[in-house]
Amino acid sequence: MHVSTAVTVDAMLDDLKTLVEIESPSRDLEALDVSAKAVAAIIEARLGGKADLVASEAGPHVHWSGGGDPKVLILGHHDTVFPLGTLARRPFQVENGHVNGPGVFDMLGGLVQAVHGLASLDDCSGVEILMSADEEVGSRSSRALIEERARACGAVLVLEGAADGGAIKTGRKGCGTFHVDITGRASHAGLEPEAGINALVEASHQVLEIAQIGKPEVGTTVTPTVASAGTTDNVVPAEATIIVDVRVESTDEKERIESAFQTLAPHLDGAAITVSGGVNRPPMPESASASLFALAKAVLPTIEGMSVGGGSDGNFTAAIGIPTLDGLGAVGGGAHADHEYLVVDAMAERATLVAGLVRSICQGAVA
Repeated sequence: MHVSTAVTVDAMLDDLKTLVEIESPSRDLEALDVSAKAVAAIIEARLGGKADLVASEAGPHVHWSGGGDPKVLILGHHDTVFPLGTLARRPFQVENGHVNGPGVFDMLGGLVQAVHGLASLDDCSGVEILMSADEEVGSRSSRALIEERARACGAVLVLEGAADGGAIKTGRKGCGTFHVDITGRASHAGLEPEAGINALVEASHQVLEIAQIGKPEVGTTVTPTVASAGTTDNVVPAEATIIVDVRVESTDEKERIESAFQTLAPHLDGAAITVSGGVNRPPMPESASASLFALAKAVLPTIEGMSVGGGSDGNFTAAIGIPTLDGLGAVGGGAHADHEYLVVDAMAERATLVAGLVRSICQGAVA
């Protein structure tokens, strides 16, 4: 297997424009169906063969195989966080060396770069591609399939956007979301406030307590991010909800955090607390990427590695013991934000990096 054809940036931009202009927000099944078909069509046009749509309650996942014994899984997703209509105010645009538009960096650019990188190889035997439809909302419908194909292949390259400066992501924190639901008792706020159990006051106690669970010195962050309570201004609120973002670097911290949430207790007499959620993406330790990162350095000696706080589907594959390297997608920034962008000049190099890694893996460089 060798690199046989130069990667063409204009062709990549054409395919990226096609995908961005479809729009593919998570949970919009109709939009995701259109997106999946477009992803499959691009893969088939560039690589040949047949890309299968794997139906799920979250929308179609796209799976393609180059045949032969599976050796490497190219992993990504085609859903984005942006609602339909975002394109109207933030259209696909190439200007001053950047590509702008919803999903260009996270992660449609990486998807396109990988496909074109693979197209530069004269043989894709042993290669599989899996693009899920629900990564941005937790990968609940795709996790089992991702883990199955990762075990079958034995190595995973994740196409999420690069870290700062174009670095590969060699480690990731485990991450999850907790919902803390509080039940009190309503009463008239003016006539008999003492007859109520104020869920908002209880929530205030809980927010302060929850904020103390984190341990930044060991990489654990616990951040209350959303709170809601009450119905109107003259009623003691009977219900409140707190949503909390959690990031951890170790399994021990995952277990400590989950235990701490389950033992939360009310401060007000009569209030009740229900906790749901958890750390659904386990940590991805740097040890999981070490062998593949060495290969990446051999392909592109200037590449750097970095451990980051965000999670991806690579967390799942690393947790089951499969060598996993992440952040191989687009160079850019602004994931999930209006200023999201991709750097055009880095596209060919990233495509070639993926191709070089695939070539090395398929030649047996990873045991």
